[in-house]
Amino acid sequence: MKRTILSLLMLSYSVMSVAYADEIIGKGELITLERAIQVGLKRHPNVLAGQGSVAVNEAKKGQAQAGYWPTLDATAGYARFRPSVNVSGGSSGGITAATSHSFDQYSTGATAKQTIFDFGKTGTNVDIQKQNIEASKADLNNTEEQIILNVKQAYYSLLLAKRNKAVAEETVHQFQQHLEQAKAFYEVGTKPKFDVTKAEVDLSNAKLNLIKAENAVRLAMVSLNNAMGVPEAPDYAIEDNLSFTKYVVGLEDAVKKAYENRPELKALTARRIAAEKAVYVAKTGYFPILTGNASWSWSGERPDTRDGGWNAGIGLSIPIFSGFLTRSQVSEAKANLSIFIANEEALRQNVFLEVQQNYLSLNEAEERIVTAELTVRQARENHEIATGRYAAGVGNPIEVTDAEVSLSNAKAAHIQALYDYKVAAASLDKAMGIR
Repeated sequence: MKRTILSLLMLSYSVMSVAYADEIIGKGELITLERAIQVGLKRHPNVLAGQGSVAVNEAKKGQAQAGYWPTLDATAGYARFRPSVNVSGGSSGGITAATSHSFDQYSTGATAKQTIFDFGKTGTNVDIQKQNIEASKADLNNTEEQIILNVKQAYYSLLLAKRNKAVAEETVHQFQQHLEQAKAFYEVGTKPKFDVTKAEVDLSNAKLNLIKAENAVRLAMVSLNNAMGVPEAPDYAIEDNLSFTKYVVGLEDAVKKAYENRPELKALTARRIAAEKAVYVAKTGYFPILTGNASWSWSGERPDTRDGGWNAGIGLSIPIFSGFLTRSQVSEAKANLSIFIANEEALRQNVFLEVQQNYLSLNEAEERIVTAELTVRQARENHEIATGRYAAGVGNPIEVTDAEVSLSNAKAAHIQALYDYKVAAASLDKAMGIR
């Protein structure tokens, strides 16, 4: 019974997930890169988690602001008093008891307390929470930028897989034609059996590579679905934009933009400022706190006949000795501040390194694109020569195989260079903190 219920729950969840994914992405829809990014930013659970963190810190700011307001408390009570008993011996040796009447007791009261002056402790705590809000917003921005990068990488990976599949299909087609040609030559006695068996082996290897290429497409598709936050997405098409468009940016300018825009730096800066303020909050433990208070109370045997009174005053709480607690709290706050300062510098160095690495990868991929384009042209020409020689009866199957493999490898290298360039450009955008 439990297994049946669990199976039904899992089936319901799967159906709901598919239905919701259908609302986000239509079946057969052409998904552009911009559309994929839009879906990822809307649907990915990491974005929802980041938004929750912002809401948490906003609530904490409200808690800190509560120190500005007075606290009001009301009390009400009721008690019934049992009669008192007086026991004594009578003249005849018996026992007599005197009993008073029982009565009720009603009471109500109210108290108010207000912090008048605490040397800025409350205000500083509010400022700390404001900085935490800014940090959480920057964290959310960083999460969004990471999702954008993940979607771009997955999108380009799917394009890479699709193009490699097309190359594998073309290779199978070429080897199929070569096999038919070898069989025709063998049947008329102009070529040996070796040519046929060699062509059959080449075709089988090409089909194996096609199987791998087809599975690579499926794997890339599920990776893109995951990057968008819609693992149960229906079948859709994507736009092939795996083409070369020169990315123009200088290294110095890229580093400058990274220092200005990186959300991780903004988040850490906000937390460092909060840590600086936390040092002052810890030091307020040395200072007195001035408060005002007032109270009202009423009591009586009946609700309508109650006597009451009130009092009001101010109080000054002066810390004298707390077992060196405040000194230790100040030391802790200063140590935390030093950690944030060190982490901020370490992050700046990592940002600089990340920009450099992606900038160099971008330039390297661009150079490979130029070389790969030339290699494809040369390999295609070589393939035409080899197949032409074999068709004329003067070539051998090894020449055809080598030419076909060289052409396939050249095309794959060109596609890989285009992919690497796109990914390097997307990574450089992320490194600079731009979208």
